[in-house]
Amino acid sequence: MERALAITKVRSNTTRLQSNAPAEAGGFVTIRRRWLAPPANFRATVRVCSFAFLAKPSKAHDVIRKITLLSVIICALALAVHFYAHHNWHPLPPGTTIDRVVVEKAARKLSLFHDGRRLKNYRVALGRSPIGPKEKEGDMKTPEGIYKIDSRNAQSSFHLALHISYPSDDDNTRAAERGVSAGFDIMLHGIRNGLGWMGAFHRRKDWTAGCIALTDEEIEELWRVTPDGTTIEIRP
Repeated sequence: MERALAITKVRSNTTRLQSNAPAEAGGFVTIRRRWLAPPANFRATVRVCSFAFLAKPSKAHDVIRKITLLSVIICALALAVHFYAHHNWHPLPPGTTIDRVVVEKAARKLSLFHDGRRLKNYRVALGRSPIGPKEKEGDMKTPEGIYKIDSRNAQSSFHLALHISYPSDDDNTRAAERGVSAGFDIMLHGIRNGLGWMGAFHRRKDWTAGCIALTDEEIEELWRVTPDGTTIEIRP
């Protein structure tokens, strides 16, 4: 009797499984498919893992892109700074000569003239004590007065140098009255050899011992257009 009840129960369960299966599939196949089927959240888990896996290269690419952009910006800034520091603005045409130089100390400006016409201006640096005329050797002042460009030195310690005819007879007389030396070797010159890389930034402060300083590119042009004997007027 018990055996008959067990057989009846198995048949009943089999019939229930078959009734839940599609018409073309047997119940036992349906049981196997359900047993092998992934969990309900499996696909969602795979999508999350895939996104996490793909996100790493995306972040790395973003970092590389930012580094590359920063490098490009730094290079562009470096080129812009170099261009500003070393570019000779509005170069004078070949064959140009001048007959007068005017330095305005208060404006830190040097102007070139020919036949009374201004051809070009440069910004300059002066002696470390720029206010007032030079009175004695070592006072770090730039002279004031009218002089001549009387010689030039291609082997200067300051790239190139055009010598100014200071001291004049009046300068020597005034210095002698004070019992001091008037000083000497006042030049128009470039930047000290080895420091030419700073270019226009040398003008951020007055740094010479009394001379008038330009960039190396500017003194090269000034050297080219200024004959010996050219008048230079240095104003307060």
